[in-house]
Amino acid sequence: MSLALMRSKLFVPGSRPELFAKALASEADGLSLDLEDAVAEPRKAEARAAVSAFLRALPPGHGKTVIVRVNARHSPHFAADLAAVALPGVDALNLPMCESPEEVREAAALLEAAGCAAGLLLTIETPRGLRRAAELALAHPRVRGLQIGYADLLEPAGIARDEEAALQHVRMAVRLAAAEAGLPAFDGALAALAAPERLAAEARAAKRLGFAGKSCIHPGQIAVVNAAFLPTEAELARARRVLAAAREAEAQGLGAFTVEGEMVDAPFIARARALLARAGEAAP
Repeated sequence: MSLALMRSKLFVPGSRPELFAKALASEADGLSLDLEDAVAEPRKAEARAAVSAFLRALPPGHGKTVIVRVNARHSPHFAADLAAVALPGVDALNLPMCESPEEVREAAALLEAAGCAAGLLLTIETPRGLRRAAELALAHPRVRGLQIGYADLLEPAGIARDEEAALQHVRMAVRLAAAEAGLPAFDGALAALAAPERLAAEARAAKRLGFAGKSCIHPGQIAVVNAAFLPTEAELARARRVLAAAREAEAQGLGAFTVEGEMVDAPFIARARALLARAGEAAP
């Protein structure tokens, strides 16, 4: 499944195999089997083996985007992680703490050597990574998207997680970096589990900035995130009107035209097509 269509991505601790089947049966568009932060140091090998076994047993047609968050490129666990999970059922490896194009290219080369077709999802969660986000996005054709890691990015700097100005700055920087490379971007998780209104507000704000989806750390967050990233009926109706007007304009040899008093040209047409595609509706 394409990462670009992934509204919700559920993190699942690799050391909790009893949760794997439940996560696969959830409404999340994607699963992120986590070998990094969610796994205590003494249980890294155990988690790696559990995730590898689950990946090898994945049923065909399960309908999920499958991602594995490995330990950082320069950690002592990275090579063993990659060897265990570079499997056909994996859509992407999530590289945490990404800071340099070189580490992205190194990871891509290792995937190539392993004969694994998986892409790379890069987490932007350090000040240096944020500053170099566009370089990271453009580092290698295997890069499939960028995602934000708010905790590691904001907490060490003493920046409040609910400071909207900070969130919007980070989102804009990551979204435009991803856009430069033609990639989707994903908003970071909200650790507050009993705050559905705040979760929905964050998801809606990310959607308005062109994000494809948002990470979830609990199954209870999935429905809220999925709903927030669906195009509204008003958005879909306007997209249909734009495309209908575009067909008429094309027949008249016009590159720009108006829809409800607004000038429309190629970027607006592309956006309308993308909205319909996200809703699973064929463009007229």
